[in-house]
Amino acid sequence: MKRYFITGLLFLVPLVITVWVLSIVIATMDRSLDLLPAALHPEVWFGRNIPGLGALLTLLVILFTGMFASNILGERLLRIWESALLRVPVVDSIYNGVKQISDTVFKPGGQAFRKALLVRWPHGDAWTIAFLTGTPGGDVVNYLDGDYVSVYVPTTPNPTSGYFIMLRCTEVIELDMSIDEALKYIISMGVVSPRDHPKKEAVAAEEPSSLQS
Repeated sequence: MKRYFITGLLFLVPLVITVWVLSIVIATMDRSLDLLPAALHPEVWFGRNIPGLGALLTLLVILFTGMFASNILGERLLRIWESALLRVPVVDSIYNGVKQISDTVFKPGGQAFRKALLVRWPHGDAWTIAFLTGTPGGDVVNYLDGDYVSVYVPTTPNPTSGYFIMLRCTEVIELDMSIDEALKYIISMGVVSPRDHPKKEAVAAEEPSSLQS
């Protein structure tokens, strides 16, 4: 009886959580219908609310916006719009920061997370998985002696929150693991292990320059 109960949990829990998350996402996207005039709401046309219609509208708006912004006229209007926003105090810093992050995460070929790393965190006797995000820049480099990399250490089971740290290249180990495998490993709190790899002789990063590429 206990084995059947656990088997049922293992099957139902991921399914229920997935449906729950999708329902929240779809319900949030459905709120886009509130932007339409009352005469265009589904209740007027069909006599009842249709779940998911707002989500479809949101996807269509994103698609057509991308198509418009990809042509010559759209690119020109987009530059004018961004130029106007960047002249507004406070708005310029918020917009510029969000745009840089979105360009890194969503732009085709972008490398928000470039490589999966093994780093000592939160103290010297512990290890965790982190992601290479780049190299330090700006005035920061004037105070760092040696080769450093920028690293994002995610929390589990929610990898969208975490810590940004800068470490010496010699203090991180590049893992033979894809970003997807590393994220699954983190989200599952170590339950879903990545595929096995032959054990390597060296345990320290011997080529710091490769991490910065």
